[in-house]
Amino acid sequence: MLNALTIDVEDYFQVDALSSAISPDEWENWPRRVEANTDRLLKLFDAHDTRATFFILGWIAERHPELVRRIHAAGHEIASHGYSHQRVYRQQPDVFRREAAGSKELLEELTGAPVYGYRAASYSITPSSRWALDILAELGYQWDSSLFPVRHDVYGMPGTPRHPYDLVTDEGRQLVEFPLSTKRLAGQTIPISGGGYFRLFPYWFSRWALNNCNREGQPFIFYLHPWEVDPEQPRVAGVGWKSRFRHYNNLRRTLPRLERLLGHFRFTTVTQVLQQQGLVSSDDEDPMPRDDHAQAMAYH
Repeated sequence: MLNALTIDVEDYFQVDALSSAISPDEWENWPRRVEANTDRLLKLFDAHDTRATFFILGWIAERHPELVRRIHAAGHEIASHGYSHQRVYRQQPDVFRREAAGSKELLEELTGAPVYGYRAASYSITPSSRWALDILAELGYQWDSSLFPVRHDVYGMPGTPRHPYDLVTDEGRQLVEFPLSTKRLAGQTIPISGGGYFRLFPYWFSRWALNNCNREGQPFIFYLHPWEVDPEQPRVAGVGWKSRFRHYNNLRRTLPRLERLLGHFRFTTVTQVLQQQGLVSSDDEDPMPRDDHAQAMAYH
């Protein structure tokens, strides 16, 4: 079964876990490592003949346009990660709209190809920021991968579907949602889809949980950040122990584990997986959601 491989392209100093020590107006003062780290991933994916979806932050795209073009030229899918990497529920709707529209336009100008997918910073489309889904649909995004059906102190939309589905927004618009993958275990919904969880859990557990998802007949979505393959990145002082643990835990193990994962599962882009599931058109030039509101699932 084909699964979705996704990379959230942002730099280490832009991560929410370090935001208490580094504000956005200080980002320019930190050495950028995103280009070299992303190139390491591109090289690995090329060696495994694997394509992925890259959710690129607008702030990064403005400063590294050639990186965006390299990703696109290598056959990967380009999607939006917004612009400023701020939690959606801390933004006003007009700010969110401006950033979601601007990042989409910028990425399309750089690649000459349409951008259909979106992922919110820190998966921060939550019950208090559901309005963002209507804005995404209105702006022409066809699918989203921001909802994490778990309980968490930063993000989470507990009780929502755990697998890709047609979603009806509060205002009746249609959007395909590919939620971050989870596993039901001992009555709890456990996050298994990558990032810090991939570094925290032993590899055997991640492989078992993801394989179990495929055995249920469902694709999973896996995510990672370029900074997670960079154990030599600068250490940021002034953050709490929980944030330090979330950010720095097992960085040296990420790349070897990722290479093992690529050997154990079949991966491709989000759009191709959604096409496999019949949730978007099979026309590669226009992956539109199905016009089938009768089958769409409202989660409210």
